[in-house]
Amino acid sequence: MQDEPRDPFSEDEPDHELGDDELSAEPLSETERAEIIEDLTSLEVYQSLLEPTGVRGLVIECPDCREPHYFEWGLLRSNLRHLLESNRPRLHEPAYDPDPSQYVSWDYARGYTDGVQDAHSSLDE
Repeated sequence: MQDEPRDPFSEDEPDHELGDDELSAEPLSETERAEIIEDLTSLEVYQSLLEPTGVRGLVIECPDCREPHYFEWGLLRSNLRHLLESNRPRLHEPAYDPDPSQYVSWDYARGYTDGVQDAHSSLDE
C-alpha cells in the first residue's frame, strides 16, 4: 500500500519517456558541488537580510529561454538542493504574474549583503 497519493501528472513529465541513458547525469565536479553549497549558504544570508525589507526572492535570467525567472526563497533553496542530490536541475516554468519589484538579482543581493557587512565592520572599528 502506498503512503502518499499517486501523482496524477507523473506520466506527463518528460523524464517518464526518457531511457536510462538519457536520465543519467554526469556527476557534479567537486568545484561545482562546492559552488552550489556556497550558493545555499549565501541564499540563507540574502534571505535573512532582504526578506524583512519585502523582497520575496531572486530573479534569474534563464539561459535556456532567455527570460527572467522569479524564485521565492524556499523554491530556489529546494532547486539548489535537488541539483546537489540528482546532478540535474529541475524542470521549470516562469512564475505566473510575479511582481518584479519584489525580486532582486543575485548580484544585487550579493552587493546589498556586502554593504551591510561593510557597515557593520566599520561600526566595530
